[in-house]
Amino acid sequence: MSQGPLSLDALIAIDGLLTEEERMIRDTVRRFVRERYLPRSGELFAKERFPSDLIPEIADLGLLGASLEGYGCAGMNSVAYGLALAELEYGDSGLRSFASVQGSLVMWPIWKYGSEEQKQRFLPLMAAGKKIGCFGLTEPDSGSDPSSMKTRARRDGQDWLVSGTKMWITNAPFADLAVVWAKTDDGGSESVRGFIVERGMPGLETPTTHGKMSLRASATGEIVLSDVRVPQANVLPGVVGMRGPLSCLTQARFGIAWGVLGAARACFDSVIDYTNTRVQFGVPIATKQLTQQKIAEMATEIAKGQIMALHYGRLKDAGGISPTQVSLCKRNNVAAALDIARSARSCLGANGILLDYPVIRHMLNLESVYTYEGTHEVHTLVLGHALTGHNAF
Repeated sequence: MSQGPLSLDALIAIDGLLTEEERMIRDTVRRFVRERYLPRSGELFAKERFPSDLIPEIADLGLLGASLEGYGCAGMNSVAYGLALAELEYGDSGLRSFASVQGSLVMWPIWKYGSEEQKQRFLPLMAAGKKIGCFGLTEPDSGSDPSSMKTRARRDGQDWLVSGTKMWITNAPFADLAVVWAKTDDGGSESVRGFIVERGMPGLETPTTHGKMSLRASATGEIVLSDVRVPQANVLPGVVGMRGPLSCLTQARFGIAWGVLGAARACFDSVIDYTNTRVQFGVPIATKQLTQQKIAEMATEIAKGQIMALHYGRLKDAGGISPTQVSLCKRNNVAAALDIARSARSCLGANGILLDYPVIRHMLNLESVYTYEGTHEVHTLVLGHALTGHNAF
């Protein structure tokens, strides 16, 4: 008796390694994405529009600051959080980026380095989706080398005057606040500090970035600061130096390593459905050896990425993982997801460039994910430095 096709979940077989709560969180987010996002995913991408109307629902699911404890946050463990992000990215990288930025890049530094007053003031509202944040580190001339930033903050009485320009900032066009990193002169020595800049402060502008061919369903903009007066109460007191922003990026990269597996799965599912129904030369193209080779390679890479993410997620919860381990996971999984999307596009032929199918959308999005939060090349050098002891930067 012939057996039916094996599902990818059955092949990877991680459900038995998950807790009931982890499976429930994954399945709940999966339903939300299928029902509330996917029906209009192509339209949102085409029209360059982020679905801000879904923010209250995303907040109700506990996905904003999901991995944080207290202050109205869900307190998910690292694996549950990663599974949730993968389901969001099954919908679109822009959807996952929104949650990642809010939780890992804005809420996390306030939670980790902020004063108790700052935590009480901002985190509950952000967890509820009533205040949205963005993260200001990258500049026009400071991408992979953030320490070369030109944004400056100087003392003026009890306040700080912050000036500079940040770009490629997710959520910037509609964010209520920004965690901005700027160089300061404290006691004659240069250092880096984090500032909570709030919308409405004179001198702050957040123009939208237009013309993107990737992450079109994500709101991207700049943060332009012209002597923005920031009170001392809005300075993060718990960290000084590049350790602050770099630790935030480590948190976000961990989530990316999980999220891109959702994009890869969406492409894989599309290929399975399409190749079983697309008939050429009198048979479905799923019967052809070259097609099956591509499918086998996709499944293998998704399985490897899933197992790596799960392993590091458990280590993170057990006692922490190093930035180098996060670089390994982010580098591997993003590259694999991008290769899967490109292979899936070829399986769909000309139909692969249509927004009727998710593949081209994910492929274009992953081109950005390949670059942001540390380029593939930078993570290669991080690993090379760790393994050889020689810094090639």
